[in-house]
Amino acid sequence: MKNMPDNDHFIACTMPAGYLTRREMLTLLALAGGGMLVGCAVNPVTGERQLNFISPEQELAVDKQYAPEQISRDYGKVQDMALQQYVAGVGRKIGAVSHRPKVPYSFNVVNANYDNAYAFPGGTICATRGILLALESEAELAALLGHEAGHVNARHTAQQMSKQTLAGIALLGANILLETNQINREAANRVLGLGGDAAELLLARYSREHERQADALGMEYMYRAGYSPQGMINLMDMLRSLNRREPTMIEQMRSSHPMSTERYNTMAHEARTKYARYMSASMNRERYMDATARLRKLKPAIDKQKQGETALIQGKYPESVALLNDALKLAPDDYTGLLLMAKAKIAQQKHAAAIPYLDRAIAAYPGEPQAERYRDDMKAALGM
Repeated sequence: MKNMPDNDHFIACTMPAGYLTRREMLTLLALAGGGMLVGCAVNPVTGERQLNFISPEQELAVDKQYAPEQISRDYGKVQDMALQQYVAGVGRKIGAVSHRPKVPYSFNVVNANYDNAYAFPGGTICATRGILLALESEAELAALLGHEAGHVNARHTAQQMSKQTLAGIALLGANILLETNQINREAANRVLGLGGDAAELLLARYSREHERQADALGMEYMYRAGYSPQGMINLMDMLRSLNRREPTMIEQMRSSHPMSTERYNTMAHEARTKYARYMSASMNRERYMDATARLRKLKPAIDKQKQGETALIQGKYPESVALLNDALKLAPDDYTGLLLMAKAKIAQQKHAAAIPYLDRAIAAYPGEPQAERYRDDMKAALGM
């Protein structure tokens, strides 16, 4: 490695993907205890050195391991392949003009109904069908994907994981000292901040500084890709409107990008000053509406599902079942609606009643594992 400080106590910030050896962990423990744990990563966006123990190779490994889990929790990728290809095409434009164009980006639409988008560190980026219904142009979509690509390019998740590593080292010290050869994957995951609900922890809230940087990068990437910065302003205004109304329990639990007036004002100022000459660039509203037409036909059913899911989380089971039943009348073969109804039955301890909905969900989306796992659990509970 070039430009490393000549220091006997220096340790490189990268670790072998997948696990740490006992010797490496003991070294980290000793250095952490002495206050001499040093990172050496260079931020690809700013060019500045920063604390980072996670290598790009580890980012890819973490992405590969945990992104499929989260996508399945969000009811899988939408089966509308034309919509998937459209969103991926917009994403490819963004990735190509980013600071890290060689990252193996994967842009996806998932079947979740809550309003959000998220990025895993190796380039897997997902937007929910809920947030796509709230957008009104391709430029707004480009802003959304650009923001998420900004998190990937600036390696924000790796920075968060590195901070968690420092805390985790101290907590794991006693256990690790008992290991004879190397720590197991579970312990390694805990050190990397991936203990417990790993995928959720990876998508935990970013710092305000990270959000501001992702905003700025998103606007930079979208104008480079040929879109009007007005798309970012519109996106942020839409997110502000979501914040002004009382958020649902789902949004409180799952939203990782809280919007603020300060962020909106900053981007509006940037658009009017730094990017003023690009404001007349394309918004592509008609193309976006054409690409999302089939999804928008599902909006009445999705709205009912949102209400039913909120009632389910609040323990209002009869209300939840009624709302989800209304949703299924509008979209009888919708995988998310069927699985939510099964979950409502399970919450009421009506395991046998859940199985027909799970069977229908599996038929609607063969190979998507969440419904299959629930059905296996229900059959086991019933001794089938």
